[in-house]
Amino acid sequence: MTDTHAHLDFLEPPELTEVQAHLTELRAVLTLGVDPSRWEKTLHLAKGNVYAAVGLHPTSAHLLSPEVEAALRHQARHPRVRAIGETGLDYHWTPETRPAQLQALDFQAALAEELGLPLVLHVRSRDGKAEEDLAAWLGFHRPKRVVLHAFSGHPALEAAGLKVGAYFGLAGPLTYRKNEALREAARRLPEDRLLVETDTPFLPPEPHRGKRNRPHYVRLVLEKLAEVRGVDFAEMEACTDGNARVCFGW
Repeated sequence: MTDTHAHLDFLEPPELTEVQAHLTELRAVLTLGVDPSRWEKTLHLAKGNVYAAVGLHPTSAHLLSPEVEAALRHQARHPRVRAIGETGLDYHWTPETRPAQLQALDFQAALAEELGLPLVLHVRSRDGKAEEDLAAWLGFHRPKRVVLHAFSGHPALEAAGLKVGAYFGLAGPLTYRKNEALREAARRLPEDRLLVETDTPFLPPEPHRGKRNRPHYVRLVLEKLAEVRGVDFAEMEACTDGNARVCFGW
């Protein structure tokens, strides 16, 4: 199993020690550092089967400056870095910084293309406007390799993602009882575009809602995805492991 999206730097001992004891259950984990204060710790944790991504989360887009751009360029060249992000648009928490978010997104997209790395995208809003804006951005910029992290099933984003050959990261919400729309989307997405993730320590799957997430809980997402698509677990595991290997190059 592969967890293609976690934030191990948000864990503190003894929680981190507990999580690390389970990492041998996984083929690979991608841990993402989402602002300058977290990049060093993220890279320190990227050992063994743990790889890293570095970027500027849209809620931290206001931090973008020439100095931060230079620092991100430097960190992105670390040998354990396999992606840029997560970047994107978030109108749920920080709608007022939309111009800064777009500026940070454009910079990170250009950096990902320059380094030949995938771009990991976050999107969230209360009314679907951020999803619509990101769909339009994808259609205009057409990044070469992109991951829609914690894909929600939004129709416009699904259509735009398919047009650019995006990977779709499916997380804990796939298991939520009332989320049939997302399960319908997961049934129809192309097999070679599917990834599974946890967003540790956030978005825990059933039956762990209300608790802290863990990378090895990705099994619960994978089990649900196999059930939804009507294939056995081993087949779904091989598929998503292979897709992650192609996308992130480990």
